Amino acid sequence: MFAITSYTVEAVRDPFGILAGQRYEFKIEIDVEEDDELYTESGLYVRVIYNVTEESAGILKYELYEKTTELYLDFDLEDDEVAELEAFCKAHYLEGHESE
Repeated sequence: MFAITSYTVEAVRDPFGILAGQRYEFKIEIDVEEDDELYTESGLYVRVIYNVTEESAGILKYELYEKTTELYLDFDLEDDEVAELEAFCKAHYLEGHESE
């Protein structure tokens, strides 16, 4: 598991109206234990694209990055970790409207 240490969220603009719903981009910094395979001394963040429509809301995609180098890490999170991210995004996506 991981602990969320900080985050940012922004609404993703769709000037042409092509996308269904509203998308939000999260940058969520996480802290993992040293014995976790994801651990890196530089720290980690997760880039999450979260989509909200009238019918549903959920994560479209996520990517893990090393914080200081911006290096993409090709790892998948465990199902419970993805569920934790999804719950976090659901609780905070409206803050993305403040940045518009």
